[in-house]
Amino acid sequence: MTPTELDACVTRAVNLFKSGFNCSQSVVCAFAPLYGFTEEQALRMSASFGGGIGRMRQTCGAACGLFLLAGLETGSTNPSDREGKAANYALVQALAQEFKQANGSLTCADLLGLSRTADTPPTPEARTSQYYAKRPCSQIVEETAKIWANYLKKHLQ
Repeated sequence: MTPTELDACVTRAVNLFKSGFNCSQSVVCAFAPLYGFTEEQALRMSASFGGGIGRMRQTCGAACGLFLLAGLETGSTNPSDREGKAANYALVQALAQEFKQANGSLTCADLLGLSRTADTPPTPEARTSQYYAKRPCSQIVEETAKIWANYLKKHLQ
């Protein structure tokens, strides 16, 4: 994939989010063709991570999508491959650090300035202009997709 095509994936991630998909779905689906997944498969595999994992406001869904992509790229498929597992974990830790530097936290509640409660209702908020105006999610999706695109640009050369 060319650098221009990777930049298009970043734009696609933002557009997916603005069309109503959750943060994780938007990041994963934008890059899914690289890994042989259909849009439907990508949307389903990442659906549960939105809203900080099932809207529990834990780890940001965009970050979860980033880590899912890291697994598709470098994940070990051999249960005794300790070096492969370590390499994947090292990549995830490096991506997490880059995400935190760019956004300030890995935690959805912190990113949204919300208090953490155990009783967050599972129903997502309506996607209105007010929703997009008060949340940094579009920018976080864009930054997360850029992190992955930049990783791929460095490693596909």
